[in-house]
Amino acid sequence: MMRLPPFTYLAPLSVGEAVRMMADHGPEAMFVAGGTDLYPNMKRRQFEPKVLVGLRGIRELVGVRGEATTGLVIGAGTTLTDVSEHPAVREHVPALAVAAGLVSTPPLRNMGTIGGNVCVDPRCNYYNQSYQWRRAIGFCMKKDGDICLVAPGSSRCWAVSSTDTAPVLWSLGARARLVGVGGERVVPVASLFKDDGIDYLAKARDEVLTEILLPPVDGLRCAYLKLRRRGSFDFPVLGVAVALSLDGGRVKTAKIVLGAVASQPREAVEAGALLVGERLTPALIAEVAGVAARPSKPLDNTDLTHPYRKKMTKVFVARALRRLAGLPDSPENEEEVA
Repeated sequence: MMRLPPFTYLAPLSVGEAVRMMADHGPEAMFVAGGTDLYPNMKRRQFEPKVLVGLRGIRELVGVRGEATTGLVIGAGTTLTDVSEHPAVREHVPALAVAAGLVSTPPLRNMGTIGGNVCVDPRCNYYNQSYQWRRAIGFCMKKDGDICLVAPGSSRCWAVSSTDTAPVLWSLGARARLVGVGGERVVPVASLFKDDGIDYLAKARDEVLTEILLPPVDGLRCAYLKLRRRGSFDFPVLGVAVALSLDGGRVKTAKIVLGAVASQPREAVEAGALLVGERLTPALIAEVAGVAARPSKPLDNTDLTHPYRKKMTKVFVARALRRLAGLPDSPENEEEVA
């Protein structure tokens, strides 16, 4: 049985108090909300904080506020279950409801928070193992070692971003409110991530993600598709988020964001640009899907083979666009992956 290492748990009642506690304890402290990812990582000795600053008792971090016409605000401490079941989220940004509802299993969604999922630690087959297993093969650079076991000649870590909600929020143009000892700032979710398996967040360690701010919906259409081996529990080995708006049957704005194909969510910028000003025809969708697959460069460090995941990027992008266009899934796509 893997056990948690000893630690001190602090329970602040406000964001300001939490930030001060983190500053007081320095590098030995970490924030924890639902703990569905942090606690297993601590059991595997991937994280060994001496102090945990708990965020569950901070009421200002919980809830969905605002209107779709002016922009919804989601507290970072809101559980994934509550996000997936909230009427305004389901009606106006259904891709976010779907993404939150596809994370893990119901018990973990009841504990896990949207802020935790956005900031979830990147994963790798060589890293997310017990301490004994990692020691037996030689530690990787993400914890206790000095080389990347996926790409030994590389100077960086290639662990994979495995958040379901971040690609959707990126595609929606959402922003994140961060509060730290130096004050607060609001940044685009797209600016929150760095393409590094270790230093993957552009967030200071003493900053708390407090809110996610969604822009006004204004006729937005969005979709999220997830690839994984099992229908539940598993992390994504591919996520595809698409958000677009139409004007007179033509695409006015479009964003396609891929998840689990790099150390950060990756926007298919060129593919999104091809959609703008055009009608969603089957021929255009097929062309855009091929272009969207180019930034998808998975490595052999998660479930399923990386050539298959690369191929499925094209299929899932086409499938998402066809659904938003009101077209049936293409039989040709199904034959491609058979």
